[in-house]
Amino acid sequence: MPKTSQAAGLHRASLAKLHDLDAALELMYYGWRGMTLEADEYLAKQGLSRPHHRILYVVARRPDIAIGALIEILGISKQALNRPLNLLLERKLLTSKRSPEQHRSKLLRLTDAGKRIEQRASDHERKALRAAFDRVGASGAASWMAVMGAIADNH
Repeated sequence: MPKTSQAAGLHRASLAKLHDLDAALELMYYGWRGMTLEADEYLAKQGLSRPHHRILYVVARRPDIAIGALIEILGISKQALNRPLNLLLERKLLTSKRSPEQHRSKLLRLTDAGKRIEQRASDHERKALRAAFDRVGASGAASWMAVMGAIADNH
């Protein structure tokens, strides 16, 4: 099935509504899937997946981030980070160096290849967001940002 017809109507699944917020939960799930669809296809062609992109995304925005800080931002365990991080280092998409201040701490930075992959994957997601924001207008985009901000603050 072509990805456009696969992506179209994702939020129309015929699932029983067990709670009045189930429709919103489904839209959140299928909206995320719709936003990341092309990025995930691109990443798969690179031999990478969503966890790799999350790491690249954060490191692109915080060069020389310590592994402990990365774990905290991603909200995952050291064990969960280990495999995707090691692959990114092996593929030379990230570099790791000892912190001059804290010798036991490693600092991560994207290589040029890592920057290209992160940018292309994120561009796919930005394109999906831009198209959606253009469809709903400025007030719809502002409302979405407010809702997502409230959810993000709920940790």
